[in-house]
Amino acid sequence: MNKISMIEITGKPTTFREAVAKGEVILSPETLKLIKEGKLPKGDVLSCAQIAAILAVKKTPYIIPLCHPVKITGAKVNFELKENKIEIEAQVKATDRTGVEMEALTAVMVAALTIYDMCKATDKEMYLSDVRLIKKRGGKSGDYLREEQ
Repeated sequence: MNKISMIEITGKPTTFREAVAKGEVILSPETLKLIKEGKLPKGDVLSCAQIAAILAVKKTPYIIPLCHPVKITGAKVNFELKENKIEIEAQVKATDRTGVEMEALTAVMVAALTIYDMCKATDKEMYLSDVRLIKKRGGKSGDYLREEQ
């Protein structure tokens, strides 16, 4: 049987950590128009998704079983509206002994799920796509930057 354990970080130095993640919600231009005009029944979609994502950053170790609680020093979530999609970007910063990649990825997923929930009655074809880590800084493994196409 496989044993599960949380990684030991006691001996690791406390350093600056940062992670940026992105993802997309693909939806109809009609739904996007309703979001822009604030005409969806549940209200302001992007404000709600932004708050949900930041809350998710703070709660990541409670929903991802082997994540350490991290001392978050900053979290930002931004949206870019395109013709048939909403691009989500989350940036998380901390000074701690472990990174914040999971927090950034969780923020993107929760923002996307919130958008989905608020628009699902209007757009049955909507879907979530391309959630990925874009960048990380700090830690033993060093920096990482994804080459975007």
